[in-house]
Amino acid sequence: MPLLSIETNQTLQNSNSLTAISSAIANLLGKPESYVMIKYEHNTNMLFAGNEQPLAHLKLKSLGMPEDKTADYSAELCQLMQTHFAVSADRVYIEFANPERHMWGWNSTTF
Repeated sequence: MPLLSIETNQTLQNSNSLTAISSAIANLLGKPESYVMIKYEHNTNMLFAGNEQPLAHLKLKSLGMPEDKTADYSAELCQLMQTHFAVSADRVYIEFANPERHMWGWNSTTF
């Protein structure tokens, strides 16, 4: 059920990056990795603060995400972006979403 969408103007640092990010998200949220989805989109047409230096826009969606943990999640996600995409924390925007169970579908049903 956790979904991390990554849109950035940077390419992956290595071929194992998405696997490492998936594992990190599972650990961060305390969810089984068998439910974690990572979506990576390389978009060269991105601009932040008036320039095209390395940047990223992330969306983390997960059922039961505690609002009081989003600052911790932000720090971890920014570190992942630095490690795997060479994007500094001040060039990352993150959206958090905690949908209601009936608004998140999987395997022909909802959670």
